Amino acid sequence: MWGKRDTAREVACQQILEPDASVYSVQWLVLPDPLLCPVTPRLLFERYLRLVQDWTFSLIRPAQNEEGVQFRLFGSRIALLSFQPPEYPKGEGVGEVHLRINGGILVQPKECDRGLFSLFAEPEPGGVRVVVQLSDYCPLLLGSARPSLLRRQLYRLTQAYLHKIVTVRYLAELYRELTGEKVRLKVQKVRVRQGKET
Repeated sequence: MWGKRDTAREVACQQILEPDASVYSVQWLVLPDPLLCPVTPRLLFERYLRLVQDWTFSLIRPAQNEEGVQFRLFGSRIALLSFQPPEYPKGEGVGEVHLRINGGILVQPKECDRGLFSLFAEPEPGGVRVVVQLSDYCPLLLGSARPSLLRRQLYRLTQAYLHKIVTVRYLAELYRELTGEKVRLKVQKVRVRQGKET
């Protein structure tokens, strides 16, 4: 019966610090054909914003306007992360969406113009690969390009962990919505880039 099946799938995951101590994080999941509706970058983006608000019980509220997107704390004007407006290189109906980080209290003050959050929908034989990627991000918790072991551990146990949990939940919810099947995700480590694991 629709919505009653429980499927097991793997979600690929890598979270590292690159040589300059910026964060690279990537997770992906393959959605099998047929799907209940097309997987567009616009859909991926809207569902991600909705999940962030729902999963945090509205403690973090995405806000959009002509200047960009902010993840605000408690509905205030305090932005945890701030992004430029979404970029759709191939249009909103196909390919990918990118959000360039341009501020927020979770970002190192001198690195506010670095960092890119991206969502991809990539066709592959038998399905669609959905990719969540964060690159060149410089978290405030790391402090500098040469963070101490304590700072690295603190980041790994807090922000990196939460990012992974939210992303896996997002991919699971997306799978259920687009296939009609509940999914149990097993995280599988992959190596896309070289760096220190977070």
